[in-house]
Amino acid sequence: MDADMDYFERWVLREFNINLSAYKPKQLHRRIRSLMSRVGVNTIEEYIALLRKDGGQRQKFLDFITINVSEFFRNPEIFGEFKLKLKEELLSRSDSLKIWSAACSIGAEPYSVAIYLYELNPGGKHKIIATDIDSTIIERARKGEYALSEIKNVKKEYLNKYFIIKDDKYIISDKIKKLVTFKKHDLILDSYDDNFDLIICRNVVIYFNQDIKDKIYKKFSRSLKKGGLLFVGATESIYNYKDYGFEKASTFMYRKL
Repeated sequence: MDADMDYFERWVLREFNINLSAYKPKQLHRRIRSLMSRVGVNTIEEYIALLRKDGGQRQKFLDFITINVSEFFRNPEIFGEFKLKLKEELLSRSDSLKIWSAACSIGAEPYSVAIYLYELNPGGKHKIIATDIDSTIIERARKGEYALSEIKNVKKEYLNKYFIIKDDKYIISDKIKKLVTFKKHDLILDSYDDNFDLIICRNVVIYFNQDIKDKIYKKFSRSLKKGGLLFVGATESIYNYKDYGFEKASTFMYRKL
């Protein structure tokens, strides 16, 4: 099966430009086998044939592999701590922050940050760049339409101010949408922009092997201004953060030295 998986990884790289060898192999192979079982195929050859002919299954595979799970203000206590840092450390020195929300999925995270910015500094000239590897999910993020389960952590005050409710959908308002620019980007294969005040990348790097993690954290460090912050996920403490030129800013935030 390992030889089959190697063949499949090479095919996915050619077909989708996604480098599966960057992922932790045991977890990745388990996820792929689970997905194959769900769609009723037994071999890698059968699965490739299915992905070639069925656009719906192709998208399900991309969603499954690229882990498109997100919600507004994910881990509310941690996000509250982030808001304090945003206010006291970043907005105290600039009203034109450059922010990158990496692997942004459905857009809940960059829109959450945009809401905080609008609350704390409504006259600011901030720029949020939100990126993801999945073109389809980027299009959904641009629309800014969400189900009840995805906005469960949003305060009623924020729902009233920053969302329009229509046909059981919660639609982000234009004043928040205009703060965010969505782009396709691959954290492993593509180059990184620079001069960021803040990079947010949560609950994604944990799926990669250590070599890829090292490369990503080094590139994040180079992309940040001195004093800029990196905000990571609740299960992604960086134990060797000094190796990347960081110091601890709080439990899940690191400051570029």
